[in-house]
Formats: sequence, structure tokens, C-alpha cells
Amino acid sequence: MLDYLVTLPRPVKRQILLLIDVVLVPASLLIALALLFDTAPASELLWSALPLFFIAPILATPVFLKIGLNRIKLMAFEVHDMRRGAFAALSVAILTAILTYALGLNIPRAVVMLTGPVFLLLHLGIRTLGRNFLVRRFNDGAGRIPVAIYGAGSAGVQLLAALRQDFQMRPVTFVDDNVTLQSMTVSGMEVCSRSRLEALVKSKEVERVLLAMPSVSEPKMRRLTQELAEFGCEVHALPSYSELVEGTGLASNLRPVTADRLLGRDKVDLETPEVARAYAGRRVLITGAGGSIGSELCRQIILRGPQRVTLVDHSEYALYTISQELMPLAALHGVELVTRLGSVCDKERMSNVMAESETDIVLFAAAYKHVPLVEENEIEGLRNNLFGTLTTAEAAQNAGVERFILVSTDKAVRPTNIMGASKRLAELAIQDLQTRSEVTKFAMVRFGNVLGSSGSVIPLFQSQISAGGPITLTHDKITRYFMTISEAARLVLLAGAYATGGDVFVLDMGAPVNIRDLARRMVELTGLTVRDESNPHGDIDIQTVGLRPGEKLYEELLIGNNMLPTPHEKIMRAEERKFSQIEMARILKQIRTAIAANDPLKLRAIIEASVDGFHVAETGLDDVV
Repeated sequence: MLDYLVTLPRPVKRQILLLIDVVLVPASLLIALALLFDTAPASELLWSALPLFFIAPILATPVFLKIGLNRIKLMAFEVHDMRRGAFAALSVAILTAILTYALGLNIPRAVVMLTGPVFLLLHLGIRTLGRNFLVRRFNDGAGRIPVAIYGAGSAGVQLLAALRQDFQMRPVTFVDDNVTLQSMTVSGMEVCSRSRLEALVKSKEVERVLLAMPSVSEPKMRRLTQELAEFGCEVHALPSYSELVEGTGLASNLRPVTADRLLGRDKVDLETPEVARAYAGRRVLITGAGGSIGSELCRQIILRGPQRVTLVDHSEYALYTISQELMPLAALHGVELVTRLGSVCDKERMSNVMAESETDIVLFAAAYKHVPLVEENEIEGLRNNLFGTLTTAEAAQNAGVERFILVSTDKAVRPTNIMGASKRLAELAIQDLQTRSEVTKFAMVRFGNVLGSSGSVIPLFQSQISAGGPITLTHDKITRYFMTISEAARLVLLAGAYATGGDVFVLDMGAPVNIRDLARRMVELTGLTVRDESNPHGDIDIQTVGLRPGEKLYEELLIGNNMLPTPHEKIMRAEERKFSQIEMARILKQIRTAIAANDPLKLRAIIEASVDGFHVAETGLDDVV
């Protein structure tokens, strides 16, 4: 019967609750009369009060509807809902008094005085009984996880109220370290100690503990989580309901740190009309489309309304992932999306892809960019970063592509590593190609470190913080220029719009950021503290481990000081030394020979002789630049 009532539609449930309350009116009157049978004959009292049994319920019905007595959800019936019941009881007493006086009924005044309180007791009793039946039914439900709520404060009480209507978890007990609360009952549930909780977990009466203590500090919360996890149960830390409503609640113990909050400056607005005009209705090819920069370029380009976007990547998984993400966006904006597997080192493949897609603009984001890996694999680093760029650029020139934009790096300026040197040589090769190009305009964009991109310090530091530290720095004085991934992508798009041929564009990124300061800021934004001499009880330690091979203390954006303005005040065009066609041909021939001979020592010697400012950085802790 109870299961049938639970499945009834809500309007039917409301009608049943209203009917019960209406029936309680004559029932209350009858009980009040029964209490006075000792002072007057029963038959005489009942006969005198007979009109009330019919008229009072009729008049009470609209009052109950107005109060909303039947709109209180039975499972959510709590103390504050009793006020409506009290108001309804007062209304019943007033109606009884008015009818008794208006109809001239010979009824003792005590009947009027008793009817209201009796109605209230019956109303609350039936509601409470019904609620308890429902709670017991849900608590006995199979498959619900038995949980303990750690914290019997207001957040715990709110959580209990929610869980009583949950179909996945069944609250068993409160747990609190406050000795005065232990063995007490809060919201109908017993409060136990931590030792009692351990016994409940061992007996399988509790499988999960929910921490409902939003005011507790992060370090204490983490220690408590570790201690409870040793009992052999799951431990979940939950935000307060006020945080959830305000949108500040967190599903994890660590608050996420966004790249924008770490930038240390205002983001540069790179949204200009030139970008929209440069790409609207065009056919764009993006290499390295599955990478951090390439994928963001794809997203930004589609929003500019091109006719077709061709995604090129040598990684099948990366290409599949970005294509699956972009298909709905491309369909929404009416953009044709094409995916092509292939290596930028394969000239025939790049030529065929450009021919079939009738490419107007190439955005070249394919590169090996991780400094230590390229340092250990210099042959492949040069083959991909230099000759992959040159191969694709020559294919673009032969296909009559209008613009070719190379994504470069600040590590190309006076490089101390093979990755930076390979990108500087790619810049020089592209500028040399420009001297023989009648149609295609070649340009380069020099990036600082892109916050949040794969292999950057942000994901590394976040994983180290999540693991409890330590954060590892290569040097206390190391600094870097930083930009957001959206700034990086839009800078490429603007370069495409501003390109006149052979340009090197750089973004004014303000002052460089000290990496130790960045690490400290990340720890603090996460809600933790740095452990050092001034704070020995902090949460996260920062350790210095020494510079890696090829790494230098600071990066630069320009070779020399020759800068020209662009239509955008925050974007500069660099004027730097270029190689002659003969010099460039000689260097490329030498590098090809070294790669063919698989001779990394000879390759390094060629780079040192050819790239301005190239030098090998020391890796000790006392480096000075």
C-alpha cells in the first residue's frame, strides 16, 4: 500500500494530504468534546455541536489551501514546516469560536480552546509518522551505500536532509570530535565518536565517510582524510550548500588554478576586425592540429567563418580527439572540416593535401618543443623542426598559398639548446624562402611560454601540488615570459592578417615572471601554504634541483633592439639579421649531411657556427648569465 502511495502523481498526493487535514477538523472537535464528557452528558454535547462537524471542515478547506498546508513535501517535513500547521490550528480554533457564537450553540468554551491544540497534535503526529515510514522505506532500500557524516554542525544537518531523499546513499550516523555531542541525537540521528566509526567501518555498517566541515582548513582536511582512509573506507570532502548555491563549491580537495590568475598582468586584447576579414571565407590548413597551440588555433579559426579548415597531424589519436571536439562547432558555423594524417617532413604528402584542399593560408604549429627531449634527440629535433618547416613551406609556395605563418618561440633568441636553435634556423630558412617567393607571404610569430600547454610548468606544478609536493625548480632566479593559450592563438591569427613577407612578430608580454614566485602563487591560489624557514609547518615545499641540459635562466624575445610598430600597439615587428641565399643553402646542406651521417657532434658544431648567440648553458645551481 505504501509503495502504491509513493508512486502516485504529486497532485494526487496533495489532494490526499488536504483530505486528511480536512478530516482532522471534525476529529479534533470530537476529541475535544470527549475530554468534556465528564462535565456534561455526551449525547447533549454531541447534539449541540452537530452543525460544527459539517460546517467547520467546509470553511477550513479554503483556509488550508491558502496556507499551503498540502504543499509541504512529506520527506522534507522539518521543524520550520510546523509553523504552517500552527497557523492552521489557530484558524481551526477561530472558526470554531465564530461558528459557536454565530449559530448560538450551547457548547462549553473549553471545547473551542481545546480544538486548535488537538488539531495541531494530530496534524504533526500524522505528518511525522508518514515521514518516518518514508525514511524507513528508503533506508531499507537495497543497493544504497551506508555513509557516515563527519561533522554534526549546520553543514552536516543540511547534508543529512539531502541524503534522506537520495537513492544512492543511506546515512547511518553522525561523527564528531566534540565530546559533548557524542551519544546525542541530531536531526533524529545519533552522533558517535571516531573510535565508534572505526568499528562501524570494520563491521561493514559504514562504507563511506562524507566530510561536512566547510570551515576546516585545507591542511587539516587533508590530514583527516588520510587518517579516515586508513579505516578502510572511502572518504569524500563536500563543500557547504551555500558554496554550491554561489557556485564556489568544489568537487575536489584542491581548488583549480586557472592560467589567467597566474599571468601577473592583464590579458592583451587581440580581437580586431583585421582577423575576421583575413580568414572569413578562406581555406585554412593547420599543422600540428592536435597539439596545445594547434587545437586552440582550430577553435579560434572556426569562429572566424572560414570556408574550410584542414587539420593535419602525424598522431592519429591527437587528430581524432580534436576532430571529434570540433565537428559540432564546425557544423554550427557552417565550416567544412577536413582531417589529414601525415608528417610535415613528407613533401609529397603536404603538396597533395594542399592541392586537394585548395589551401589559402597555412598555420604551421607542428614542432618538437620539449627542450630536454630534443636535447637528447638532436637529429630528429632538427629533422622535424627545421626540415619539416622548410618542406611544408616549399610545398605551400609551390601550391600558390597566399600566407604561411610559422609558430616560433622565444627560445630561438640566442639559444642554449637544440630546440631553440632548430626554431631559429627554421625562421632563417623561411625568411630566405621569402626572397624567392612571388605569391606566398611568409611570417613568423615568436611565443613566450604558453600557460597550460602540454609540457609547461603549470600542469607539472599542479600535479606536484596534488601529490603533496615538493615543487621542483631548476633555479631560484629563473624567469620566463608567459602568455595565455588564447593570446598565443590570436597572435598567430593577427600575424596572418598583418604579414607583408618575412616578418617576425612578437607580443609585448610585460615583465618576465620569476618561476619561484609563480610556484608560490600557485600554492597560495590552491588554498595551501609554502613550507619554508619562515613557515616550517606549511603544506608544500619548493626545492631547487639545478638547470636541465640546454636550459637558461632567462629568455629573450628579440635579437637586437630594432623593432617596428604594427597596427596593434601590443604587437611588434622585429628587424633582425638574415642569411643570404648562398649562406642558407650552405648551412642546410651541412645539416643534411650531418643528419644523414647520424653525427650529433658534427650537427652541434654546425649549429654553434651558424646560429647567432648559440652557446651551451651550464647546469649547476650557481649559474649566472
